[in-house]
Amino acid sequence: MIMLSALPAMARSLLPGILVAAVVALAARFLADQYGAPAMLMALLLGMSFAFLSEDGRCVEGIAFTARTLLRLGVALLGARISLEALATLGPPIIGLIVLGVLATIVFGVLASRLLGRGWRFGLLTGGSVAICGASAAMALASVLPRSERSERDLVFTVLGVTVLSTIAMVLYPLLTGWMELGPQASGVFLGGTIHDVAQVVGAGYTVSDPTGDTATLVKLIRVAMLAPVVVALTLVVKRGSGAVEGTGKRGPLVPFFLIGFVAIAAVNSAGYLPAQAAVWMGEASKWLLLTAMAAVGMKTALRSMLDVGHQAIILILAETVFIAVLFVGILSLL
Repeated sequence: MIMLSALPAMARSLLPGILVAAVVALAARFLADQYGAPAMLMALLLGMSFAFLSEDGRCVEGIAFTARTLLRLGVALLGARISLEALATLGPPIIGLIVLGVLATIVFGVLASRLLGRGWRFGLLTGGSVAICGASAAMALASVLPRSERSERDLVFTVLGVTVLSTIAMVLYPLLTGWMELGPQASGVFLGGTIHDVAQVVGAGYTVSDPTGDTATLVKLIRVAMLAPVVVALTLVVKRGSGAVEGTGKRGPLVPFFLIGFVAIAAVNSAGYLPAQAAVWMGEASKWLLLTAMAAVGMKTALRSMLDVGHQAIILILAETVFIAVLFVGILSLL
């Protein structure tokens, strides 16, 4: 148990790294607002330019704390976005379609990754991020996957890949819904079910129309809600397989505490006990925590290591993106 007398010393060791990551996150948000670029991408690239701070000096401990602990806190607060009452308005068939799309994309990612020689862990990381909610899902999944010397590099590549592809989809997919002559609800289901990040889903949906934007946002929230069961299932599989974090031999909790927080907050919000303003504040806090954590993850990744990721990784994440889009087009045509 941490003694109270140790807290000031702990704060002194963590604060420099936390503050540096927070400043990078603020700069990323400013650039995103000024130039319309994804904030997560800006935080990642800016963080990578300060990678030397995570190698030696006073910022090392704080950067590591931000990249892991504050990241998990940000994921837990994502539960404030979930409301079962709002999600139920879509109806069981559409909800079933969304769940099927998420699970099928993850399975496809794992199988395709093995075929490309990258292993199931990388396929689960990329497939889960494409299937659920982009960068946020990538960070949540990475926090429970067994660690290795490639963990940081793989996470950075996945966040970079889904962010870039999500931005491209935000521009192209609204044009695609017009070409396919989809109605407002069908367009919303397609956009919300196939674009990776929440912000890009909102941007694409409301580009088409307000009803399409509303539906796309609800569909995306269902995908975000899938984060909890997927991470629980992954945790159980990892514990059953080896139970140890790679390179440490230590066992983690059966269900991560941040995931318990995510479910608890979502349940309180769905039951109507979470005030609307509190939900807004928690959602904003989640955005800033994840943005700051992303800056720290960038700081822990040397740019030269990204050159080793290989062309198979690029093929994989492109294939997963195409797969979920084709899957939704096919099922929507049947419906």
